Amino acid sequence: MRARVNGEPRDLPEDATVASVVELLGLPGTGVAVALDGEVVPRAAWSGTPVTDGAVVEVLTAVQGG
Repeated sequence: MRARVNGEPRDLPEDATVASVVELLGLPGTGVAVALDGEVVPRAAWSGTPVTDGAVVEVLTAVQGG
């Protein structure tokens, strides 16, 4: 299956979830926010939220500084 992750097309497994996409990107479990097709997905729902073919996933990380 193909989805767009942070603006780039990616091949993902058929059983991909929001949690598996975050893991695939090598991101930590904290300081990360995810939107799936324009809707924010609460962290508690990541493992149960499937990413479907053609989905748009935006993964944002918090950065420190000023």
